[in-house]
Amino acid sequence: MESLLSQGMASDEYEIITVDDGSTDGGNLIARKFVNEHSNIRLIIQNNKGAGGARNTGMRQAKGRYILFVDADDFLSFNILKPLLDKMDFENLDILRFNYQHVNENYEIIRPYKNDDRFMDYRDEVTHGLAFLIKRMSYACYVPQFIFRTDLIVREENFFKENIYFEDTEWTPRILVQANRITSVGTVVFNYLLNAGSITQENNLEKKRKILDDKLHIIDFMNLQMECLKDKKWHKGMIAFTVLTALDDVLTYFSNEYPVFIRKLKRKEVFPLFSYRLNRNKRMSLILLNISPDLYCIVRHRFLSAKNLLPNP
Repeated sequence: MESLLSQGMASDEYEIITVDDGSTDGGNLIARKFVNEHSNIRLIIQNNKGAGGARNTGMRQAKGRYILFVDADDFLSFNILKPLLDKMDFENLDILRFNYQHVNENYEIIRPYKNDDRFMDYRDEVTHGLAFLIKRMSYACYVPQFIFRTDLIVREENFFKENIYFEDTEWTPRILVQANRITSVGTVVFNYLLNAGSITQENNLEKKRKILDDKLHIIDFMNLQMECLKDKKWHKGMIAFTVLTALDDVLTYFSNEYPVFIRKLKRKEVFPLFSYRLNRNKRMSLILLNISPDLYCIVRHRFLSAKNLLPNP
């Protein structure tokens, strides 16, 4: 909240919509304090609908020309928004992407952006959404990495899927391909907290099963989005990336169930998997996975065990 208020902008230039999505940690007491002290902050309280449901609520309430999403444990660099909003206006942009960095719980940078990242292109060149997705996006679809024109995204068909993990993985490419004018800046704006206690990091087996189910949904969503696109290679690459991460989850937490999961993938007709924009190690993994999914799982499980990446029994 302090980072959002430290943007060098007057309170009547922007609004902060805070959605309490069924929190149980006392966070709304902090939010209420800010609401009482700042006229441009609104607090909305709702039953838990997940990150997608919280964002939908904020979108429906937004009055501004542009929308930026910031998750509860992340923050923005200070005094950074005004020039980005000016750029949106001056270049008549639908979407603007900016750079990000990872920080730990002490707010220390732990994974700074690398200039040689060949899968994330931050050059400032305006293009249309599909070209941007195919040529300049990796498979990190962080929603808080973008500013969106409100009238582009606040349509009933453009709301987030609710009560699923990785809702931004489904939503971001769906929105990007609708943009007529989109570009990037390399400036670090978004600070992403890597929290060991986050939903996707903790070892709750019930949640791990939910994550696996939702990764299968992501595959379905990618197939659905591809139906109306001439160039499908980014979506096929995302399916391959999702399969690899899902299999790692299966082999880590439910290793004796991998044959069942392989059968589910085969019913979705994902094979052969497509290696667009994947690094060398993942491309090598796909070669074996396409030849024999069962053999891949045996080899991969042995690798995870040798590297001590499996949870203690």
